[in-house]
Amino acid sequence: MLIDNFMLGYDFSEKHETNIRASAEKVYAAVNSTDLSESWIIGSLLTLRGLGRRPAKTLTLRDMTKDGFAILGEKPDEEILLGLAGKFWTLSGCMQNINAENFREFDTKGYAKAAWNFALKEIGKDKILLETETRVKCLDEKSLSSFRFYWRFVQPFSGLIRQEMLRLIKQKAEEKLEKS
Repeated sequence: MLIDNFMLGYDFSEKHETNIRASAEKVYAAVNSTDLSESWIIGSLLTLRGLGRRPAKTLTLRDMTKDGFAILGEKPDEEILLGLAGKFWTLSGCMQNINAENFREFDTKGYAKAAWNFALKEIGKDKILLETETRVKCLDEKSLSSFRFYWRFVQPFSGLIRQEMLRLIKQKAEEKLEKS
């Protein structure tokens, strides 16, 4: 998996999954095009994280590249991987300019980096297991301590956002099936 190529070792991880009745092509299209701002949960939590700054009118996974995320790799109909580096526990986040070329080597003390994927596994005809995993690597003891404290409070909400994303993606991918 791409996430293993970019971040094999990590300090924190979180996984969520859902089964979807649709082809891999439809699920992957939904991963890339679902408007996450349709969820009041996601919108509210992202607004809270931004301390009142409202997210854009629409928010897709690809739109997140405007806020510091980078697409690290992609295998159409199989997996997309995003990455981010910064001081996530601070108000500004101190996001760093990372990309597929420099993500692995980014090792600045005081920072952490995160890899976040959406991976599809075929489990039957037009049945897909969609998994999302987030891995975080802290780059020194101070960042590890800061992130650990931050994660105690943020982790439940991070998980809620990812579960809500999976719900929206599933809804969109299965949309045409329900109308038939």
